[in-house]
Amino acid sequence: MLPSSIQISGEPLSGAEVRDICRGLRDNAVRLLSLRGCRLCDRDFGRICRALAGATSLAQLNLNLGVVSSPSRIKQLAEALRTNRSIQSLFLHGSPLTDAGLALLNPALALHPALVALDLGDCMLGDEAINLICGLLPPDGAKSGLKELTLSANPGITPKGWSRLAIAVAHSSQVRVLNLDYNPLGDHVAGMLAVAVASSRTLEVLDLEGTGLTNQSAQTLLDMVENYPTALRSLVLAENSISPELQQQICDLLSEGEEEEEAGGAGDTQEWEGGREPATRRKGSSSWRCPSDPGPQMVLMASGLGDSLLAETEM
Repeated sequence: MLPSSIQISGEPLSGAEVRDICRGLRDNAVRLLSLRGCRLCDRDFGRICRALAGATSLAQLNLNLGVVSSPSRIKQLAEALRTNRSIQSLFLHGSPLTDAGLALLNPALALHPALVALDLGDCMLGDEAINLICGLLPPDGAKSGLKELTLSANPGITPKGWSRLAIAVAHSSQVRVLNLDYNPLGDHVAGMLAVAVASSRTLEVLDLEGTGLTNQSAQTLLDMVENYPTALRSLVLAENSISPELQQQICDLLSEGEEEEEAGGAGDTQEWEGGREPATRRKGSSSWRCPSDPGPQMVLMASGLGDSLLAETEM
């Protein structure tokens, strides 16, 4: 029987449901497990962790919105990840990890041979966490390094932390999707990110929605797109103090670059989808997105859970 998916959102889990989940994991019948916002006791959480430790078919694990809610659960998850070898995408958005919690998880994340997508949005992280995350970016032996990273809504990270991340992205990372929306970045950090984008050979999607940018940032990004060939295909600048004219100029240039790639036979592009949580303010006509975005697959929403990055990593 082909592996299937289990997706439950915002509900209390009964003992019977937990038993069924554990059985599916032990029988390697689950490819995607999403328990987004579900409520369960510590004992049942531990049972699921023990089952996923040995699961060989599980590729995506979504524990967004507070499922990993205590230090003891962080330790249980870390223990499971130390044994598991199949998970490629891990979503912990909205978990109160803090820097201390990520420090507990980091050894398992750093050694995991398959992990390529990580969502740590709204996890109460600071600069110490950024130091750990930077170590997850570059390839290391058989490990490819992270290709999708979400750090949305972590206001505790300072410009010093963001500058370190920008350097890591520019230097040796394979990151293709970088979501930094709803962080107070400002123009100075945006300038450093522009340098990182210009240096990166892989970064295709950069989300800077609601990050306190102005026309100064937009002009820097415009100069970067106009004068330096990059892999960038989608740049999200909604909810910033940027003129529509500058936004449109950036979009037009990105669209031109994409059309040139298609005309030149650039080859197949990777479709990205996953368990990223939509920002609560990501609504209404004011949400402006660059039309160079290649389609719905680039809008990373929890409702679009599917096989993320699997085709590439299984090749």
